[in-house]
Amino acid sequence: MPRWVLLPFVLALTLLPPAFALTSFTGLVVEVLDGDTIEVLQRGKAVRISLNGIDCPEKGQPYGKAAKRFTSEMTLGKPVTVEVKHLEKDGLLIADVILPGGSVLNQELVGAGLAWRSQKFSKSPVLAALEQEARKAKRGLWADPNPVAPWCWRKRQKGRAC
Repeated sequence: MPRWVLLPFVLALTLLPPAFALTSFTGLVVEVLDGDTIEVLQRGKAVRISLNGIDCPEKGQPYGKAAKRFTSEMTLGKPVTVEVKHLEKDGLLIADVILPGGSVLNQELVGAGLAWRSQKFSKSPVLAALEQEARKAKRGLWADPNPVAPWCWRKRQKGRAC
């Protein structure tokens, strides 16, 4: 194949931001935006990560602050491994986050009753089982007799029905 044909592909790959080209990387958590969104330092740049397959209560919801506090305690200032599952159009990475001890932050949040498993985006039997267990034990948001899922809460904030 002629070099001039390959050159655009090689240039495109080298111009991609580092996180896009990787399936996993390790970095230091430098910010926790909410329960399911963190920023991880990679190659000197903060990369925004949304946790795969889960949805935590929003800041204005019951348990929203607790979810953020939990994520902060587990991650802030600590090295984590980010296993990228998907890249959104806006550059947001959807990922599983592996904690220093080897546990998965996404699973820890669901098990603690501080996140819903996203039925729309997650087919994980592990997350489904953890959510069911948290519901039965009435942990976290499941202690509330009628918890409002964050996707419904966001719609209601915009005046739409869930």
